[in-house]
Amino acid sequence: MIIDCHNHVGSDLLFYLHGDFPYAQHLVTMHDEGRALGVDRWIVFPFVSHLALDVTAFMDNEIKDEKGRLQDIPYAFENRRLMKECYELFPEEGKRMLPFVMGDPMRNTAAQEKELRKLRGEYRFHGIKMQTTILQADIKHLRDRGKVFVELAAEWDVPFLIHSSVAESDLWAQAHDILDIAEENPGVRFCLAHSCRFDKECLDRVQALPNTWFDNSAHCIHCVGAVQDLPYVAPKARRFDSDYSDPARVIMDLAAAYPKKFMWGSDSPFYSYAAEINGQVVRLISTYKDEVDALTAGGTEMVERIAHTNIRDYLGGTILS
Repeated sequence: MIIDCHNHVGSDLLFYLHGDFPYAQHLVTMHDEGRALGVDRWIVFPFVSHLALDVTAFMDNEIKDEKGRLQDIPYAFENRRLMKECYELFPEEGKRMLPFVMGDPMRNTAAQEKELRKLRGEYRFHGIKMQTTILQADIKHLRDRGKVFVELAAEWDVPFLIHSSVAESDLWAQAHDILDIAEENPGVRFCLAHSCRFDKECLDRVQALPNTWFDNSAHCIHCVGAVQDLPYVAPKARRFDSDYSDPARVIMDLAAAYPKKFMWGSDSPFYSYAAEINGQVVRLISTYKDEVDALTAGGTEMVERIAHTNIRDYLGGTILS
């Protein structure tokens, strides 16, 4: 069984209105394309921006809270929309989905808790996802106003999946901050997305902590970033040693170095990214097939371990038929 542990379903008004790509993914399209490539199950969650932000500022790529909100509670609409899509609109495809809810650790967290408890009474979900870079909401708020999410994860025995960064310009999702929080909460499971941007020090900490894993979401374009020394991956002095011109080789090396902590995920549809940044168009393009091919090149044992066994261990009590 191949489980893809990192996928977005729905749409993102910030990306759409600012002119960035991707900005949407339909559950059935993802399912059908993935099934044709041999994927059996998907961990899914909403896109990143939420309607409790000022949507009128999205065209200028600004995150504001003051006005222009379509909702008062972060992700209340988006999480319920995902559950309806998985369980009611497309139940045949939905039975292969493992939905996670999204959370904002900084804004109106008490109301988010109330909404999540209500949602939990109506639908089954398997974890909590956070992408705090886009929200400009420091992940360290999991220690204070966002601590409710840690408490819910412990109460429900569900894991976190958290976007991670090592870029100095990213003030909101530093991998070392996520690892510090994981170390402070040994009873809660955490996954750091994007291979900790290949930062060996962070990957080694994942290896050392019993309650942490990492996924390699958007792997192929991260390998491009390493080859080109782009700022969204760890600099050479801190980078895990591998041949980044060969994404399959990198997966095999990571799987050998971190045999029980590495989980495979495509980050669909964010295995590709295109946007205008500082007046210049940036295009980092991969495909679902490229991501799966890089995985399966490592052979059956490795695939079973990083795309099934490790993910089941991370999920805990989730039963997969």
